[in-house]
Amino acid sequence: MKLNLSAILLVIAFLFVSCGEKTDIVESGTYRGIVDKVEASKTEIYVKTSDNKTLELYFTDNTSLTRNGERVEFSNLEEGQQVEVDVEKTGKRLDPIAVRILD
Repeated sequence: MKLNLSAILLVIAFLFVSCGEKTDIVESGTYRGIVDKVEASKTEIYVKTSDNKTLELYFTDNTSLTRNGERVEFSNLEEGQQVEVDVEKTGKRLDPIAVRILD
């Protein structure tokens, strides 16, 4: 019985972790929002828009990141910053074409 309870708890923990953050798919275009989360190891950010959507953006080699018109490194991104992003919808994925730090 003890083994069954441990197995059930393990499955529940796995399901909880694997669900991750809820994200939204939007049409290609330009959006403004706040950086909600930065995952530097994946060069990924989550942007919360004013209409309460969460965009999950994995940077590519072609993603341009700028601040005041100057190119900056990914490490300049921080949670809470205002950004403007140009995204291209590719299937169920959003590719960030350009990210501008507005703060």
